[in-house]
Amino acid sequence: MLQIQQSTYDEIVAHARRDHPDEACGVVAGPVGSDRPERLVPMLNAARSPTFYEFDSHDLLALYRDMDDRDEEPVVIYHSHTATEAYPSTTDVALAMEPGAHYVLVSTRSADRADVRSFRIVDGNVSEEEVRVVPSLSDGEPVGSATASASALSDPQLSDEESHPR
Repeated sequence: MLQIQQSTYDEIVAHARRDHPDEACGVVAGPVGSDRPERLVPMLNAARSPTFYEFDSHDLLALYRDMDDRDEEPVVIYHSHTATEAYPSTTDVALAMEPGAHYVLVSTRSADRADVRSFRIVDGNVSEEEVRVVPSLSDGEPVGSATASASALSDPQLSDEESHPR
């Protein structure tokens, strides 16, 4: 399960909407080994494409150096799909190199609603997980948490590679 602070969740969705019609991308860093997404780092989609995202290599290197200096790791890696559902494409799966990260996808294909889903991607295997949005992150159990999405893993109904080439 991904537990994420409401303000971070809202900013990820806002970033996806701001960059639409291009895909948005970014990272939420947290203390090493904590699984706590604490520091949002919106990134520039160097591809500037509605069907593909790419972190700028210099920006990504700087981010990893900064996270190393702060004893952080990428807890969430997010990007948006602008015309398809929030489900990892074959290319997304192939490029998933952080087995401990939550891969969050935001679909901005609907102007009035953003679909946000989270996945674990390990060795090419995709599993959907619950997203729990909480008022704030605490060391203990969340108080007053609300589930944003708890849908079961489903196979995509359309070929993502055809409608969302990578």
